[in-house]
Amino acid sequence: MTAFVDIDDVTLVYKGASGGVHALDRFSVSLQKGEFAAVVGPSGCGKSSLMKLVTGLVPPDFGKIQIAGDTVRGPVKMAGMAFQNPNLLPWRKVIDNVLLPLEIVQPHRSRFRREKERYREEAKALLATVGLDGFAERFPWELSGGMQQRVSLCRALIHSPALLMLDEPFAALDAFTREELWCVLRDLWQKIGFTVILVTHDLREATFLADRIHMMSARPGRLVLTKEVPFPRPRPIEVCYEAAFTDIVHELRAKIGEVRKG
Repeated sequence: MTAFVDIDDVTLVYKGASGGVHALDRFSVSLQKGEFAAVVGPSGCGKSSLMKLVTGLVPPDFGKIQIAGDTVRGPVKMAGMAFQNPNLLPWRKVIDNVLLPLEIVQPHRSRFRREKERYREEAKALLATVGLDGFAERFPWELSGGMQQRVSLCRALIHSPALLMLDEPFAALDAFTREELWCVLRDLWQKIGFTVILVTHDLREATFLADRIHMMSARPGRLVLTKEVPFPRPRPIEVCYEAAFTDIVHELRAKIGEVRKG
């Protein structure tokens, strides 16, 4: 079966006066269409660099990346992205923050003005899906951190991307809100069926959400482990407190301890 995302033998070195930083080394991972993958590893292992490579923000020094059979040679239009900081524009209302990608990404950009009302209704429906019905006309500063992150997810999904890239999207939230948003993301993914690459330090988050967990070594980042997550879907949040779930988290934590020591 042909992979939807194919990261093939990729190496990345950031050049600099002091000799540069070797971020990734011969890294290979593939994802099938609709798969939910998580990438974990010690701090500084190149997880965020991997995000930049897959979305075409930086080119690899060696190897190649293909999405839907096409080699990535620049910014990937079919990808949506969400980060640890929601990065909402404070002067724009919630709905206008959600609509922002449609003003930028083709083919939506060329028809945004004439179809704005239809897009607004789609944005409102998406906001309702994540529990923000009635908040479309609020400003970001009127929302809690968790609500802002829900808006960020909606913005990442409004243009119906085939691939969603998530870089520590829940790391700044309290534990209860984080688990609540895991379930929001789980439900969105199961409803829409996009492919996900989640970069996270939270091993519980990775185990709850992902089909497969890919672990990276200390820098330069290499693939050291791929762990299949066996729990059937849909997964209730209560699975996080089962012994089998805890065993996987402990296994991953022990492996990260090994790779940190080199």
